Amino acid sequence: MFENIPNLNNVALAAITALTISLLSTPFVIFLSEKFGLIDDPAKNKHPKVIHTYPVPRAGGLAIYLGVLFSSLLFLPLDKHLLAILLGATIITILGLLDDKYNINPYIRMVVLLVISVIPVVSGIGISYLTNPLGGTIDLSKYQISFNLFGNSHNIWIIEDVFAICWIFFLMNIINMGAKGVDGQLPGVSTIAAMFIAVLSFRYSADITQWPVIVLASITAGAFLGFLPWNFYPQKIMPGYSGSTLAGYLLSVLSILSTTKVGTLFVLLSIPIIDTLYTITRRVISGKSPVWGDKGHLHHRLLESGLSKRMVAIFYWLGAFVLGLFAISLNAQFKLYTILIVAVFVGFLLLTLKESK
Repeated sequence: MFENIPNLNNVALAAITALTISLLSTPFVIFLSEKFGLIDDPAKNKHPKVIHTYPVPRAGGLAIYLGVLFSSLLFLPLDKHLLAILLGATIITILGLLDDKYNINPYIRMVVLLVISVIPVVSGIGISYLTNPLGGTIDLSKYQISFNLFGNSHNIWIIEDVFAICWIFFLMNIINMGAKGVDGQLPGVSTIAAMFIAVLSFRYSADITQWPVIVLASITAGAFLGFLPWNFYPQKIMPGYSGSTLAGYLLSVLSILSTTKVGTLFVLLSIPIIDTLYTITRRVISGKSPVWGDKGHLHHRLLESGLSKRMVAIFYWLGAFVLGLFAISLNAQFKLYTILIVAVFVGFLLLTLKESK
């Protein structure tokens, strides 16, 4: 990974820098969005998932990206891993801005996201093992292909790399579909998730490779927190496709780097993840496209039940925070039990709130 940066002052300063850049650049992004027509106008966009009632700029992910980009360049050494991470983030932001303008077909977006998922893995970021909920670990690094290219020896760990690609791709899509439903939901949840990853990595700070992960997680938390005041109800700007996808991308990569705590992040984000999996299943069963939005997500049901947008956002924040506390405290077996409990809870809410319409 990166070089050693064992300094808590750097961690705090990196987070504050990212927060400040994101916070102060958002008004400029709003100006650019209005100038170039990156606006979500409910009078023109008749998509069923639309719940806002006035035109809102869509390109908020650009401000978050700027916070992450410049803070990373300032506080982290530019090695091959960081270059790959930032390259993926750059492509995501460009894709998101194009989608904010032209509403790109979701299947085309997914193909691009699959390519993006490969970038950090090619740089050497992979999942070597998973903790088995039934005991022990699952070794994903057993099978590899070795070859020579331009006089240099290269290795591809088949299962390890494929699993990492699938995890990054999965979380980018899930966060985009299920964690940005109402004003302030996405930046709040993303900030909490990144903070927990930083705390988790700090537990292993005796390993010098974890310090840059702490810094990058703190930068991610700061960038999303800086965007939150502009996105919280009543929102002045949306995170857009770039903002939500960037959240999934950064969090998935960080969960791999933080001693491979994929299960921990899954537990923390289990409410939007499970809600989205239910939603995809429902759409497929009803013969609809799994990626075409509707008003069947949990946040829609909560709004229909009478909760305000602020209350729904806070519900997701509190859920992420409480589940994060569980996630960093439980072993793999109890994490699995927690996910199952959340699945039952979310399913109960979806069924109950649907019947009470």
